[in-house]
Amino acid sequence: MEEEIDLRQYWEMLRKRWIIVVALPLIAALTSGIISFYVIKPVYQASTTLIVGKKAGEAGQSAVQMLDNSVLQANLQLAKTYAAIAQSRTVEQNVIDNLDLELTVAELDSLISINPVKTTEILEITVMNTDPDLSAIIANSMANEFSKAVIDIKKVDSVSIVDTAVTPTHPVKPNKTLNILIAFVVGLMASVGLVFLLEYLDNTVKTSDDVEKLLGIPVLGVIPNYDTGKQG
Repeated sequence: MEEEIDLRQYWEMLRKRWIIVVALPLIAALTSGIISFYVIKPVYQASTTLIVGKKAGEAGQSAVQMLDNSVLQANLQLAKTYAAIAQSRTVEQNVIDNLDLELTVAELDSLISINPVKTTEILEITVMNTDPDLSAIIANSMANEFSKAVIDIKKVDSVSIVDTAVTPTHPVKPNKTLNILIAFVVGLMASVGLVFLLEYLDNTVKTSDDVEKLLGIPVLGVIPNYDTGKQG
């Protein structure tokens, strides 16, 4: 019973200040929507995948050897080596020079991620940029420069491009719907917290229950508040 009374009190707090509870989440969601649609620049993602060919001495490995756990682990480590080469300063500087980009190596590096595909020697080069065409161009240039570097450094037979990067049509960031939803939920939580804070700071006496809690004595009577009207 006491729990029901407490819940009723909480509901009365929220109902009394319902404007705050409704307005704050809507303002937060509206602000997030405006920022997501009109302020934040959309970011596009383009990816290309490559597979590195075997050295001449490795081409004759049997299928059983290829499935051996130690070989799989070696492939994984080799893929990490290839990823480091692909994201090396030399490769990235060549991309900047070839495309005449107005970027430093550090700035270009922040746009690129190199990910080995599971336990294979396949690499995925991903580029994120606000220009969809440029993201695909950089990804394909990275693939070409990586191919030259890894053939020269690791002396492999070849590097084959599995999928070339194409110009993306839809941005990956920002997620407008998710941003608006998060802003609404955060605004709702903030509004409820603000209502409880205002209620906690409000020490005025409004009801007979407040009098009983304040003085610790029962209320014997209440004088109603009403208008007497105009006297004739």
